[in-house]
Amino acid sequence: MAAVGSMRSGSPAFGLGHLLTLAILALASDACKEVVLQVPSELPAEKFVGRVNLMDCLKSADIVHLSDPDFQVLEDGSVYTTSSVVLSSGQRSFTIWLFSTDSQEEREISVHLEGPVEVLNKRPHTEKVLSRAKRRWAPIPCSMLENSLGPFPLFLQQIQSDTAQNYTIYYSIRGPGVDKEPLNLFYVERDTGNLYCTGRVDREQYESFELTAFATTPDGYTPEYPLPLLIKIEDENDNYPIFTQKLYSFTVQENSRIGSIVGEVCATDLDEPDTMHTRLRYSILEQSPSPPMLFTMHPSTGVITTTSAQLDRELIDKYQLLIKVQDMDGQYFGLHTTAKCIITIEDVNDNLPTFTRTTYVTSVEENTVNVEILRLTVQDKDLVNSPNWRANYTILKGNENGNFKIVTDPKTNEGILCVIKPLDYEERQQVTLQIGVVNEAPYTREASSKSPMSTATVTVTVTNQDEGPECIPPMQTVRIQENVPVGTRNDGYKAYDPETRSSSGIRYRKLSDPRGWVTVNEDSGSITIFRALDREAETVRNGIYNITVLALDADGRSCTGTLGIILEDVNDNGPFIPKQTVVICKATMSSAEIVAVDLDDPVNGPPFDFSLESSDSEVQRMWRLTRINDTAARLSYQNDPSFGSYAVPIRVTDRLGLSSVTTLNVLVCDCITESDCTLRSGERTGYADVRLGPWAILAILLGIALLFCILFTLVCSVSRASKQQKILPDDLAQQNLIVSNTEAPGDDKVYSTNGLTTQTMGASGQTAFTTMGTGVKSGGQETIEMVKGGQQTLDSRRGAGYHHHTLDPCRGGHVEVDNYRHTYSEWYNFIQPRLGDETIRGHTLIKN
Repeated sequence: MAAVGSMRSGSPAFGLGHLLTLAILALASDACKEVVLQVPSELPAEKFVGRVNLMDCLKSADIVHLSDPDFQVLEDGSVYTTSSVVLSSGQRSFTIWLFSTDSQEEREISVHLEGPVEVLNKRPHTEKVLSRAKRRWAPIPCSMLENSLGPFPLFLQQIQSDTAQNYTIYYSIRGPGVDKEPLNLFYVERDTGNLYCTGRVDREQYESFELTAFATTPDGYTPEYPLPLLIKIEDENDNYPIFTQKLYSFTVQENSRIGSIVGEVCATDLDEPDTMHTRLRYSILEQSPSPPMLFTMHPSTGVITTTSAQLDRELIDKYQLLIKVQDMDGQYFGLHTTAKCIITIEDVNDNLPTFTRTTYVTSVEENTVNVEILRLTVQDKDLVNSPNWRANYTILKGNENGNFKIVTDPKTNEGILCVIKPLDYEERQQVTLQIGVVNEAPYTREASSKSPMSTATVTVTVTNQDEGPECIPPMQTVRIQENVPVGTRNDGYKAYDPETRSSSGIRYRKLSDPRGWVTVNEDSGSITIFRALDREAETVRNGIYNITVLALDADGRSCTGTLGIILEDVNDNGPFIPKQTVVICKATMSSAEIVAVDLDDPVNGPPFDFSLESSDSEVQRMWRLTRINDTAARLSYQNDPSFGSYAVPIRVTDRLGLSSVTTLNVLVCDCITESDCTLRSGERTGYADVRLGPWAILAILLGIALLFCILFTLVCSVSRASKQQKILPDDLAQQNLIVSNTEAPGDDKVYSTNGLTTQTMGASGQTAFTTMGTGVKSGGQETIEMVKGGQQTLDSRRGAGYHHHTLDPCRGGHVEVDNYRHTYSEWYNFIQPRLGDETIRGHTLIKN
């Protein structure tokens, strides 16, 4: 983009009258501001000088003119040299005029260029003094070009206080770049107020410095307020714009429309934003393969789009672009960098698969299945192994019987034609197929005259095969009456030779005959009745008896067929009543329904005739039959029979007069439902047909076992009680016998031994009698101690012997009993007289 100043001044519209108008505007316009730019003493052409904020003076300015042709100003206020400039006197000034045609406003900006301090010091002293006189103690705009080459220290500006006319003033500064990082970058001369920079400054690191200036007298008096000084670092275009990637990769579908977006690139610039230094412009330098150019790039956004709809992956599948980004809005002196962009053309299904041949010929032997007979090849220019390339084959015509199928070989993309159902040479010797092919992905091109499907014709020749006999149809039938005489011959199964369509030379064998009713003739296949046929047999289904026959030719090839013998019914079965037990609940019903069946065909069956078959008048008097329909009748009782079981014979006759007698067991029961009568038939009818189930038998056995256990317990208890007997009961007369004297009888006294019978009450309440003999011989002594509730001891001495008997009824101790037995009367006669005496042979009886 051309500079504003040069563009305006070089325009043909600038005639003499217009220049005169600008001169008048220059005289009449208001001064907006003054700008001081510190520059080197020599400036090359197209050198950046500094920046002036045009918007601060006039926002709507559309005419900008410079008074000095050696300089130009851009839209953002950047000032550049148009030719080499030398500041011989150390200073140079020019004016920028701004004019708005809409608001008819005009402004001017004074720009002062100041060279290094050495040049300025060569000027006359009077000029310097005058220059100082113009300054006041107020903030002065100051800027410094980044990366300045010096010489250093570089003079920036002079600060001056009006109080210097009356006082001796010392100047000092503080802030970043002085006593804060970066240290000692700026300093001020104490006496003159000249501000210097000691080194280069990078704007990308420090955009500006905010310093504070002080004016003081030698004795510390401060006649001025602290003065804020802003030193702005003017940006220099010292940073190249950089792409975010060195290599970009994008994809775009082939045949895309013009203007289709391919991708977007982006670059960054570290220079000052919103300036010409960071105003980037993108462009494509070259395309590989070479033109025609198929892509374009938006200069501001970096978006790549297509310029042609002729992208064809089958011709070129990849493009490489060399792209450039340049600052200064793409002006020739701007900095630039490059990058590469790879654009891959994505395949679409814009090419149809086509057969390499339009006709194919092949052959197959009859009766063969699951065999490959032909491979069909196609060509497709689309991307290999993609849905746009893979083929789908279809049999369009000729496969109405489903004998063929065609599949795709995933590796070669060929169509494999197979036979899946056997062909018959005798039916068709040649089959013509029409096969079509398409891709897995739909076709994307617009409809045209070319058909979207390629087709090919396949002629399949069926070759003959000696295939042996044919059992057609596989199921054949013959009709035979049941009960025909054994030895009767009839037609059988017939197989055919497909070549001659005759049965000659074919032998037959019987493979299965469930009941062995027939034999098969080996030469003719006819059957002979071997056993009597019965249509009502279990192996007969729906009146048909099936046998399996094997047919063989001379070479041993065979086939298998089924011969169904349709047995024509003969009226050889009389009707009968299958339910022979009938229950009549007398409380709710007076009759029962009986149903008869006939195993013969319906033509030999119902309607049936029911009648009572008995010469007994009692049966005729008690029962009556009433016809309900062709197969059922109602049996009802008469004369109020008693509860019980009755035998009622009934004759059932079919339509042809064949009959049979069924004797029914009729239960007349006091019940509500038949099941109630069945459960309690003995109670209700007086007739019990009792059958014990396994659970009833188990319950009876358990009861018997329980009784045995109780009996065994009782026996054990009695036996134990008999062993634990007491000599004397505890409560016998409620008295105790205490030994008070041990005097023995004299030698002349001899007592005969008497039996002692004691009764002991055991714990179980049983009573046991025990006889114990005691006696004292000459010189012997006998002691009896009886203590209630205690232990009984029987001491007996006979002669020189001494016997000690201990009875413990609670512990079941050992009891010694003499072998003497006495009657109760003897015991009574012996003990009764002695119970009345107070003293018994040295013993004292104490009554309680």
